[in-house]
Amino acid sequence: MPKRKKLTPSEEIERIRMPRTDEVLGVAEQMFGFDRLRVRCKDGYVRTCRIRGKIRKRLWVRENDVVIVRPWVVQTEKKGDVIYRYTRTQVAWLRKKGIWE
Repeated sequence: MPKRKKLTPSEEIERIRMPRTDEVLGVAEQMFGFDRLRVRCKDGYVRTCRIRGKIRKRLWVRENDVVIVRPWVVQTEKKGDVIYRYTRTQVAWLRKKGIWE
């Protein structure tokens, strides 16, 4: 299996993933275990989120990480799925652009 090329911080910023219309930015507050966590979202809700099965082993989320959350259709204010986690460099870029405060 070939090694993946390590991205420089400038290349990493060029490929940054932005939240879509049905997604919200948030901060991971508390880890519950079993791939579940509490996220304080930018829209004012505190959601109990899970890490999707597709990215469960690839995405390691810790407390105070900035993540993208996709709220569930049924319990929009209470539950959601974690879609993406930002690195420190990406969070700095989001702050500089005024997307994340």
